[in-house]
Amino acid sequence: MEYQMTVKREGEFTYDIEWHNTFEGLGKAVEKLSLMSRKACIVTDSTVGPLYLNTVSRQLSPLFDKITSFSFPSGEAQKTLDTVKKLYTHLIEEHYERKDILIALGGGVVGDLTGYTAATYLRGIDFIQIPTTLLSQVDSSVGGKTGVDFDCFKNMVGAFHQPRLVYMSMETLHTLPDVQFSCGMGEVLKSGLIRDLPYYQWTLEHSRELLERKDEVLIRMIQGSCLIKKTVVEHDPTEQGERAVLNLGHTIGHAVEKLKNFEMLHGQCVALGTVAAAYISKERGLIDSEALSVIERGNRMFGLPCRFEGLALEEVLSATRSDKKMEQGKIKFILLNPLGHAVVDKTVTDDEMMAAIGYIQGE
Repeated sequence: MEYQMTVKREGEFTYDIEWHNTFEGLGKAVEKLSLMSRKACIVTDSTVGPLYLNTVSRQLSPLFDKITSFSFPSGEAQKTLDTVKKLYTHLIEEHYERKDILIALGGGVVGDLTGYTAATYLRGIDFIQIPTTLLSQVDSSVGGKTGVDFDCFKNMVGAFHQPRLVYMSMETLHTLPDVQFSCGMGEVLKSGLIRDLPYYQWTLEHSRELLERKDEVLIRMIQGSCLIKKTVVEHDPTEQGERAVLNLGHTIGHAVEKLKNFEMLHGQCVALGTVAAAYISKERGLIDSEALSVIERGNRMFGLPCRFEGLALEEVLSATRSDKKMEQGKIKFILLNPLGHAVVDKTVTDDEMMAAIGYIQGE
């Protein structure tokens, strides 16, 4: 089985994604980059740091004159400019220069925040992604989207900045809480729905082995999602067109996530939003009722929600207006046409969204 994949756009960027059972191959993977860096700062959080910081530091210490670490409290609430400011301060006080490197060790919050810091510190330095959650392995660590939340608005401040390497260790998935694993599956299922129906069906067929977290099956699944994302990113790295399809489920999902004050996790909200998008697709005749049922069964199979409670329809609709995917006052909504192929649509009406929100509201 192939354990490496290259993401490349001629003249712009090239980097490898590597899959390993442990962190034992990390030093060799970084050494291949032939970095000029003398110093490396490992950025992590209060959940991941105690588990893997020492292991990663040991792997990297022969390659750098100095390794420092910066840790912040875990959680979406810390994904802010205030945390970035503290990281800037650490880098300045430790005399980090333009050729030095940041290493993101953690889930999507750590990866996004570290990537944004790398994009903006000294007008841009290198960084490496070491994603430790399923969600970050199949989604946020690949593609170069970085950013932080501003007040309660998700990912409103950001930059496109590609990593030099993405290194995934399957051992991190064995310490991942069930709810976090389930959240990652929200993005996995989304990947199949937008571009690869056979992959989506394969995922459902192998649900038992995936939920048992068997390494070989996990690697195959994660590779499938990364291949879909790699293909889309290489064609459209800065989301001028096709890359927007990766946002299936995100418009309504982000609205619910924000209004729930991030008490519902990102993957759960994407799963909810995907059901809503499928409902609109069904109402337009782009998919049939059975396809909608398949999506809902897939969510339930992996412990993902199909319904939510506690928010008014108008409140959710209003929150979609602050979504960053607006263009000339219109939402770039992602629909399925048919199952396994997503399209960008700017004609979805408030009435259609209200009906979809109503569909996923309550049991």
